Amino acid sequence: MTTQPNLLRSLSLAEISLYGIGTILGAGIYVLLGNVIGISGPMTPWAFLLAAVIVCFSAYSYAQMSRRFPRSAGEAAYVQEGLRSRALAAAAGYAIAMGGIVSAATLSRGVSGYFNVIASWPSALPIILLVGLLTGAAAWGVKQSVGLAILTTGLEMAGLLLAAVVSGDELLEANIHWRELMPLPTPEYFPGIVGGAFLAFYAFIGFEDMVNMAEEVENPQRNLPLGIAIAVIATTLLYLITATVALHTLPIEDMAGSDAPLALIIERNSKIPPDIMAVIGVVAIINGALIQIIMVSRVLYGMAQQQLAPALLGRVNATSRTPLQATLLTGGLVLFFALWLPVTTLANATSSLILIVFTLVNLSLLFLNYNQGRKGPIQLGLPAIGALLCCGFLILQFWSTQ
Repeated sequence: MTTQPNLLRSLSLAEISLYGIGTILGAGIYVLLGNVIGISGPMTPWAFLLAAVIVCFSAYSYAQMSRRFPRSAGEAAYVQEGLRSRALAAAAGYAIAMGGIVSAATLSRGVSGYFNVIASWPSALPIILLVGLLTGAAAWGVKQSVGLAILTTGLEMAGLLLAAVVSGDELLEANIHWRELMPLPTPEYFPGIVGGAFLAFYAFIGFEDMVNMAEEVENPQRNLPLGIAIAVIATTLLYLITATVALHTLPIEDMAGSDAPLALIIERNSKIPPDIMAVIGVVAIINGALIQIIMVSRVLYGMAQQQLAPALLGRVNATSRTPLQATLLTGGLVLFFALWLPVTTLANATSSLILIVFTLVNLSLLFLNYNQGRKGPIQLGLPAIGALLCCGFLILQFWSTQ
């Protein structure tokens, strides 16, 4: 009787942290910044900070649950343990998987537009090539695929830091006191800050993907909670720096109307060709799609291990030590959505699905702590606030689309 191979537990704290940073950064900040500035104006850094604070409640619940139950398909495991419902556990797992598939499909379709500028290919060809290459990278091996994701994450971070560095002379010439970089908000700005935070919240989504790599992380009880904290703190600092630089070096009306705010900063504040930032943006999109394919394959693998998905998806290839069947299925679904289905409608629903899952995870920790006698204000208060905030965001999102 042959022994079924397990996933390769090889990711260090640094690797899982960078994986998380890349997941959170994605491509969002490269296009989202201008939209947040359009809502929050000079208070944009406070909007990002408020969004980070809101995210921290759910990140706390994820960190605590990942420490106790370090498994692939983390959300499904957390809901099963906390709410004792296999139906809700399966729903949470499939919701996260669907969100990742739609996200990867949307990103893949977006990148194909850049290929069509370079060459007159049939519209489907670049999508097929890209999804095929990313699926192959995800199936290759966790060290290789996550290593590639980390490499592109470094490029994403370099793009944000480049925007700050090239703006240094403008900041010095403006002779701005450090206290003026992020002035304290006054009551008339509060609606703009809250409105901007609602949009900026989605720039922080991605930390939840980290827990689905639990069975490939060294010492997950320690490294996963630490990795989540490092990823959220690092991205918050990057967002605050980028927003502050943008506000103090370019007119607000220019940034608010820009679809490529980072490229605009480079163009106005340096002699570096703005195409460089456009290339980095494309790399960020590709990185986001790769990370989503890796994540979804682990969710399907973990759900199979918990008997919530077909057993075939729970098999690990002996050579690559990756869930090959789950990875191939994920790639196939991403390709199907990217080529034939109206991704826009599904993409708009993805954030709602994620908020519902966040609510379930927060409630799972709340009920688990209560049933285990952990009834302190932190043990019960933080997940309760996290659940209420996610419900509030769901209501606001529904209201805003009416």
